[in-house]
Amino acid sequence: MTAGIRSTCLGNVMRVDVGPLGEKRLEVALTFNNSVYPLTPRLESQCGFSTKRDQLGNTIIYASLQNCFAWNVADSSFTTSLQLRLHGSKDEEEEVYQVSETCHYQTWAAREIICGPNFMEVSMERTVAEDSTLHNADHRRTVEKVLLDSEYKLSKVVFYTPAERIMKLEDAQQLGYGIGNTPSRLVLRSPLSTHETYTQNVAGVRMNVLLMSAVYRKKWLTTQIDATAVCPVAEGSVTFTPNFITWYLPRHIDPLISSDQFTLMEVHMGVDGEILDSTELENRRYSLSVNDIHIIVEIPVGAVGGFFKSLVQDGQYLSTYSIEPMLELLWVEEFTQDQTRYKVMMPITTPVMSRPPQVIDNTIPQERMFKVLIGPFGLDAVLMNVSFPGEVLSLTDCQMRGFDVQELPSQNGSKVFSIQVPFSDRVVHLRGEAEASVYTLQLALGLLVLPELTPFTHFVHLEARVVDVGPPATVAPSATGHCDYKSFILLVKYGSDGFNFNARVGQSLLTVSKAQEYGLLQNGTHFSLVVPFAADDVVFEAVDEWSIRTRLDLTLSHPETGKTLNSFSLACNFRSSLAECLSNGTMTALAIKVESVPSLDPRQLTLSDPSCGPTYSDDRHAYFVFTGDSCGTTRKFLSNAMVYENEISLPDHMMEREKQEGEMEEPEYELKISCYYDITSRQAVPLHTRPRRSEPYADNAQGDLDVEMRLSSDDSYKLYYRAEDFPLVVYLQQPLYFEVELMKSTNPAVSLELESCWATTNRDRLSPPRWDLIINGCANPAEPFQVTFHPVEANDKIQFASNMKRFEVLMSAYSIDMLTVSLLQLFVHCDVLICDPRNPLNEACSSPCSNKSRDNGEVSTVT
Repeated sequence: MTAGIRSTCLGNVMRVDVGPLGEKRLEVALTFNNSVYPLTPRLESQCGFSTKRDQLGNTIIYASLQNCFAWNVADSSFTTSLQLRLHGSKDEEEEVYQVSETCHYQTWAAREIICGPNFMEVSMERTVAEDSTLHNADHRRTVEKVLLDSEYKLSKVVFYTPAERIMKLEDAQQLGYGIGNTPSRLVLRSPLSTHETYTQNVAGVRMNVLLMSAVYRKKWLTTQIDATAVCPVAEGSVTFTPNFITWYLPRHIDPLISSDQFTLMEVHMGVDGEILDSTELENRRYSLSVNDIHIIVEIPVGAVGGFFKSLVQDGQYLSTYSIEPMLELLWVEEFTQDQTRYKVMMPITTPVMSRPPQVIDNTIPQERMFKVLIGPFGLDAVLMNVSFPGEVLSLTDCQMRGFDVQELPSQNGSKVFSIQVPFSDRVVHLRGEAEASVYTLQLALGLLVLPELTPFTHFVHLEARVVDVGPPATVAPSATGHCDYKSFILLVKYGSDGFNFNARVGQSLLTVSKAQEYGLLQNGTHFSLVVPFAADDVVFEAVDEWSIRTRLDLTLSHPETGKTLNSFSLACNFRSSLAECLSNGTMTALAIKVESVPSLDPRQLTLSDPSCGPTYSDDRHAYFVFTGDSCGTTRKFLSNAMVYENEISLPDHMMEREKQEGEMEEPEYELKISCYYDITSRQAVPLHTRPRRSEPYADNAQGDLDVEMRLSSDDSYKLYYRAEDFPLVVYLQQPLYFEVELMKSTNPAVSLELESCWATTNRDRLSPPRWDLIINGCANPAEPFQVTFHPVEANDKIQFASNMKRFEVLMSAYSIDMLTVSLLQLFVHCDVLICDPRNPLNEACSSPCSNKSRDNGEVSTVT
C-alpha cells in the first residue's frame, strides 16, 4: 500500500485520513447495497460529506454518521463504506482500496447540529408534544413527548425565508436538500448557500440561517416537526493579524435558543474534527475563552494543526496558512429541558502573506567557510538545485563538490535551507583590498512548489572580509525589512559589539514596553520587530482611494556618544479605505494627517457644514460620522441610484487667515466623500475618497504617451481580437489574456507598470459594482489565484520588454456574482504608471509584482 489510510469515529462524525499522496490523484466513491456512487460536490453537501487536502497531498474525508449511505442500526450503530482510487502517472497501475468503518453513537441529544465546511445538518428527535402538560414535584412545567409511529409519513416541508414556502419532499431533494428519517430521528441537510437560506447578524457575527418544518401525515391526521440550522460564516466571524487568527462564535445563538433561560453545559475545542484536551491546547498555544457575548478561539499563525501553502506570483514568494478548528457545544433550555449539541468545523485560510525568505549569514571569515541559512519556506517548497555563476549543481553534485546543503524543518510547519561553501572553491571570487581579502559568493536556489510544480528562484549574495594584518574592523549593526498586509517587519542584525546600541523606532526609543508592544524576538545575532502600519511611530506619507502609504524610520546609535551607527527607512502601501457607506444612510470618513502638511491640526477639520466637527480626533486623525441629510451633505439622482457627497476641509475663516499670512497657496487638506446607493439592490458603495495635497508632486511635463490594451486569443500572444470581435463571449473557467503596451516609446530606460486593474458592468470606469483584479501592482489578495502575470521578452516584434505587461484573468473570479444572472457584460479597466527605473519615486514602480494612463477592454460572459 503506497498511501496510509486510517479511519476514526469522532462523536457524530467519522473521519478518514489518506496520504500523503504526493502527486497522485484521489477519487472517492460510496458503496451501498452492492452499488458504487462517485462522491461529487453536490452529493457531498446533500449527503453529509466533505473533503480537504493539504499542501503535501494528505487528504481528510469527513462523513456525518447519519449520511445518506450509512447502514443505520437502531440509531446506535452506523457503518459507512468508501472506495478509494489512486491515479498516478500513465505508467503506474491504478490502486483501489476499500474502507469500511462502523461507529457507535448512542448519546444523542434532542437536537444535534453539524456545521460542516460545505453543509449544514440538523438532526431532531422525531417526537411531538402531547396535548396535555404536567407539573413536576418542583412545580416546573414539563412537556411530555411521544415518538411518531411508523404510519406517519413525511409528505412535505415548509421553509421560512422568512416568508413561508411549501415544497413537496421530492422537490426539496431535487434542489440539493438531504431530508429523511432514521429509526427515531428527522435529519435535514442543506448546502451552505441555498435560496431558502438567509444571513443574519448575531452578536456582530454573520450567520447562515435555515428555518424549516417537516410535515407528517397519517390518514386524516397531520403533525409537524420544526427544525432550525444556524451556522457561522467565515467572512463575518474570523479576523486576522500577522501573528494570530481570532474566531468569534455567539454564546447565545439566535434563533436556535428561544430565550435567555439556557445553560451552557460543555464547550470543547479541537482541530480537524477531533476534540483536544486542555494540555494539548496549551502545548499548541491555542486559546479558548467564553464571555457573556462570545466564545472566542485564538490560534497563532503557524501553529501545529495547520499548514503553510506556498504561492509564487510574478517571481515573488508568498504563502497562506490554513487550519480547520472545531467548536463543540452542549446546552440545555430550562423550559423544555431539551439538550442541543452544536458542532462547527470552520476551515480558515489567512489572506496571502508576503513572507520573503530571510538570509542569515553565519559566516565566520577566519574559518574560511561561507555558512548561510535561507528561509523560511513552506514544506511544499522543494529545493531542486543550486546555481552559481556559470554552473548549475544538483543536490547530489553539491555534496560531491564538498558543499553541505541541508533541509532543516521547524515546528511551525515551515523549513529553512542550510548551505556551506568553502572559500577555496572556484565559485567563490577573491579580490584584494588594502590590508584585507574580500571573498564573494553569488548563488541562486532553484525551487519547486508542489503539487502545482511552480518553479521559482531565490538569489543570495554573500561577502566575507578577511583582515590580513592589524585588529579586526568594527562592524556596525544593520537592518532590513519588508511589509505584509498589515505591518512592517524589521530584522536588525547585531554588529561586532553584539546588541550594544540604542534603537529608535520613529521618534520613540525602543524601551522594554515598546519592545513588548512590537513583539521583539531576539537571538545571539538578530532581533525582529512587527510594527502595525498605523502605529504612533509610523509616518503617513500619502493616501489614495484604496491605500495608505506609510513609512517607518529606524535609527541605530551608540549608547554613550549618541553617534548614529546606521539608519533604515521602509515605506509601503497598505490597503485601507478612508470612508464607509452604510445601508442605513450613515456615512463615516477618516481624515489622516500626512507628512507633507505638518501644520495641519486634524481637530480643526470640519464637514461642509462648519458646525459638524469630528466625532473623535487627535493630532494625527479626525473621524467623522454623519448621515445623508445632515452636515451639508448634497444629493443627486441617477437613473437607478442616489449619490450623496460631502467634503472634509478646514473652515473658511481658517483657510482665509492662513492665505493672508502666506502659509499656503491652496487648501492644505480636502477629502471628498461620495456614496453610491443602488436603489434596486439597496447596497451602499463608496465611490471616491481622495484627499488633495496627500503627497508632494511635481509640475506637469509636456509630451504624449499612448497606452493600448489588447486581448489575445491564447497565452502565446500572437493573435489578438479585433474591435469587431467585441463583445466577446467567454465562459466560466476560461482565461482571458491581456496585454498592455506603451506605444511608440524609444526610451529603454522607461518602464510601464500596472498599478490597478478592475472590472465593471458599465463602460464608465467609476461605475459600481467593481471587481478588483490587480491592486498596487499585485493580484487582488482576496482572490490571488485569479490573476497570473506572464513574462515579456524582447524579440523581433517587441523592442523594449519593459514597455509591456501581460497578465491572465480566470473568469471564475466573477462566478459568485454571476450566479443570479444569465448574461453579464463586463468592461475591464487598468491604471498604469510610466516609470523611470533610475528614479522610482512611486512605490508601484518598485513593486515586487507586475505593477496614469487609461484604456478599456470589453468582454461579455455567459453563465
